[in-house]
Amino acid sequence: MSQSSKLTLAGTSLLALGTVVFVHFQQQFEKDAMHQGVVRDMEQQRVKKERQLDFDMQRALEEEYRKGQTVKDSVTELEPPKRYQGRYH
Repeated sequence: MSQSSKLTLAGTSLLALGTVVFVHFQQQFEKDAMHQGVVRDMEQQRVKKERQLDFDMQRALEEEYRKGQTVKDSVTELEPPKRYQGRYH
């Protein structure tokens, strides 16, 4: 085997090995990134569920409080304010 064929074989072998190693690490990086996306989505779902439970609890408390109180929703049922007549009382 000549010197140039040995160098060509070594060069192509190193290039192939380097490509395999690079692709392996790139796939590992992408896999980790995708996993972090799943973890982030699960955390967002947990927070959303927690907020919904808090909202439902607040709604239930509001309904319970409204049962015990007389609350008028309309402002038109109130008497109009007495206006200033020009004298101090």
